[in-house]
Amino acid sequence: MKILLSNDDGYLAPGIRLLLQALSQHIPYSELVMLAPDRNRSAASNSLTLMEPLRIQAHLEKDLPKNCRIYSLNGTPTDCVHLAINGALDFQPDIVISGINDGANMGDDVLYSGTVAAATEGRFLGKPSIAVSLCGATHFETAAQVLLNVLKEIPSVTSNTILNINVPDIPLSELKGIKVTRLGKRHCSEPVVGQCDPRGKPIYWIGPAGAAADAGEGTDFHAVENGYASITPLKIDLTHYEMLPALHAWAENNRL
Repeated sequence: MKILLSNDDGYLAPGIRLLLQALSQHIPYSELVMLAPDRNRSAASNSLTLMEPLRIQAHLEKDLPKNCRIYSLNGTPTDCVHLAINGALDFQPDIVISGINDGANMGDDVLYSGTVAAATEGRFLGKPSIAVSLCGATHFETAAQVLLNVLKEIPSVTSNTILNINVPDIPLSELKGIKVTRLGKRHCSEPVVGQCDPRGKPIYWIGPAGAAADAGEGTDFHAVENGYASITPLKIDLTHYEMLPALHAWAENNRL
């Protein structure tokens, strides 16, 4: 199996490093290539870099497993996957895995998440794709084990969709299991945080994400809150099919 790894936390992030080691040890005969941003690009969403040149940097690191290669890119997570699949590397993956992210990507988060965006780009380009996030920053090994189980047990499910995995930040021994879920929904974001720079000019920081609003049973929020890993299948088609008949009728009655 040829696996492309990416993320939005950067190629030095602990989550992707642990995942690289776990996959190299537990997926036999695999070839692993990491192409990840050269710095943290969280919340980059599906952005592509079009007005600046992109540069790939190879990293020849000591003790790197023979079946692994590491590269960084001065671009977004979407850039990384796009370049890797479309000819920038002598490598064509069988699957794209994005993560392990430092922090949850549940509910509305998937619209902003660079982690999910990397997996989305893989799916756009015809590859089975998985995004995996740890709802914290400590027990990355728990998220890695959940992903390994998914790869071994249900690989065919990933062929026509994106699997978005969120894992509670607890030891593996405390994980209750896996729940298949739908996306929940957050409240609106907190207000922006205003400050002044050293010259007295106003500056602003994006406020924290809103608390969960739709977090009932069956949602990703509910599963993680109750000690389960959440797996949510995502699709790329954003068409609001239920609204099409009404719009068709309106269009027929409002011809120019």
